[in-house]
Amino acid sequence: MSAVFITGTGTGVGKTFVCAGLIGYFRGLGQPVNALKPLVSGFDLAAPCGSDPAILIEALGRDVNPEELKRVSPWRFRAPLSPDMATRFEDRAIDFQAIADFCRAAIARDDGVLLIEGIGGIMVPIDARHTVLDLMSLLNLPLILVAGSYLGTLSHVLSAQEVLHRHALDLRAIVVSETEGATVPIDETLATLANFAKVPLLGLQRQVPARQGDVVFPHLAELIA
Repeated sequence: MSAVFITGTGTGVGKTFVCAGLIGYFRGLGQPVNALKPLVSGFDLAAPCGSDPAILIEALGRDVNPEELKRVSPWRFRAPLSPDMATRFEDRAIDFQAIADFCRAAIARDDGVLLIEGIGGIMVPIDARHTVLDLMSLLNLPLILVAGSYLGTLSHVLSAQEVLHRHALDLRAIVVSETEGATVPIDETLATLANFAKVPLLGLQRQVPARQGDVVFPHLAELIA
């Protein structure tokens, strides 16, 4: 099987949007696909609909229920904070190795495409000693980097790209997902990033996902094959 890790430059940049789009593409081909978001914060168990795990579960064509939520996102936190901060608020602890083992078991078990969505940006702390970067390095999977189109994203994207390459990680593509209310046109952002991107660069305008999906998601699928 093939597995890919979907990371981002920060929170709310479109990781789940991209992940759900890829799920829809693979399902449309009749190809087996699964998805995980091991860690999620800002999660309300009493109202899971609309959460990132629920979006992934629905994209997979499954019912959003406690069993599915636990399968997709075993580590769920109510506070909309980094995992290390959220655990302190809830007087809990995170076992970093358990997260890595959970991902590895899923990679070994699934016989199709497995999409693993990270939390926040590449340097978000998971516990007092580990970040998302450490998890990605340990899993050593092909990566998709997702960013927004907000003012300031240029530095965030290029900084993230530099960190990933310095750690010899397999970055396959950068996806810029349009930020609602952004003051900079997404086409201008893409034009500037194209001068510096070391991997294929793709843009997604949220207002017309179906039309773009006909091009963007097949291209992404090829890049992570």
